[in-house]
Amino acid sequence: MKTKYKALIFNFLGFSILFVGGRLLIGMLLSLNTLALAFIAAVAASILAPKFSAVKTKSGEKLMMKWIFIKGFREL
Repeated sequence: MKTKYKALIFNFLGFSILFVGGRLLIGMLLSLNTLALAFIAAVAASILAPKFSAVKTKSGEKLMMKWIFIKGFREL
């Protein structure tokens, strides 16, 4: 599998797990409209989710990750 596709799948999985978990958690704590719950969960998940990307280097294409909880980039 190409690293671009791996990055796309990892980005989707990271966002979706945080979105569903955040929506359920916020839904238990607050009684808001479902559209407002989805919007708040989507914003929170897009900020908190790790970002993956495929980077071309001299030795080949590598999968890199950036997250707000770690400093700098991490190679996978």
